[in-house]
Amino acid sequence: MQRLNKFLAHAGVGSRRHCDELILAGRVKVDGVKVTQLGLQIDPETHQIAVDDHPVKPEKLVYWAVHKPAGYLCTNHDPAGRPRAIDLLPHVEQRVYTVGRLDEASDGLLLMTNDGDLAQQLTHPRYGIPKTYEVLVAGRPSDDDLQKLRDGVWLSDGKVRAKSVKRWKTQGHSTWLRIVLTEGKNREIRRMLAQLNHKVLRLKRTAIGPIQLDRLPKGKARRLNEAEVQQLRTYVAKAQAKRAAVRAKTRPPASPPPPTP
Repeated sequence: MQRLNKFLAHAGVGSRRHCDELILAGRVKVDGVKVTQLGLQIDPETHQIAVDDHPVKPEKLVYWAVHKPAGYLCTNHDPAGRPRAIDLLPHVEQRVYTVGRLDEASDGLLLMTNDGDLAQQLTHPRYGIPKTYEVLVAGRPSDDDLQKLRDGVWLSDGKVRAKSVKRWKTQGHSTWLRIVLTEGKNREIRRMLAQLNHKVLRLKRTAIGPIQLDRLPKGKARRLNEAEVQQLRTYVAKAQAKRAAVRAKTRPPASPPPPTP
């Protein structure tokens, strides 16, 4: 037996959280009956599962690195018919999704997979998986500006900070920065720099954890090898262990047992 949301995630429908949302919305059926119960146990060998009346079968897990050009959207559905990152993988039979997002105006590394569990772990802020960006900004950010990015900038949805910021090179009256983030808020880098009056002219993601964009041509994709997938899993495992250690240190000590009369 297996939890329904785990089966759906492993079948490439999406992360477990997304699958829970589909279940709560009544979009999932088991043996033709709509279900809305989270935590429902199913037998993949005997039960017939469908999402929006489309049968769901277990898929082979696949992992792809994609160099997304600017102008492409990180969504599987766009009513306006604009180019999507998924369109760069027409040869992939499995139903894959982007791991996190890059906004339409940005380019660079995307990971795409049907492994919903790993995708959620790589994008959830609590795991702190680093993402590296090369950012061209107008002007010359001062040392004080860079320190403010490291210390944290208040945005409408909370305080965000860069794990590291370095000047890379100048280009005319503009400056290239290398920025590493461990969060994934919408348009985070652009909004942080806007607060410091530096407009982002170009933004390119060059790494997600240990996976590098390297020389992958724009608009092209490559399959991750087994070693790279294991590197990602190791990154997540180390982040989980570190988080557990921190929580153990901050947890209040247990109360001593009452004295024996």
